[in-house]
Amino acid sequence: MKAEDITVIDLVGKTSLADAMIIASGNVNRHVAAISDALIEALKASGLPTPNVEGMPACDWVLIDTGDIIIHVFRPEVRQFYNLEKMWGTDRPNERLDS
Repeated sequence: MKAEDITVIDLVGKTSLADAMIIASGNVNRHVAAISDALIEALKASGLPTPNVEGMPACDWVLIDTGDIIIHVFRPEVRQFYNLEKMWGTDRPNERLDS
């Protein structure tokens, strides 16, 4: 579905919510919906349980929770506003180890 700017964040040791977070962008709401629909169908086809999905009616930001992996599909403006990469990335000040 040609998702753009795909980022994978390892969450092991940071939270018990999931092991990884995938963040991707779609150009417009319809593109976000198409990417999300394709992901949901692929997850179902692989035999995994149906994921929990939030945000499909508006499609500014769709969250797909598979249990082990949380997938966020954003419109670029919404992604920039929430900036999850900064929130969960490795550059978080309280995540740095003191030498």
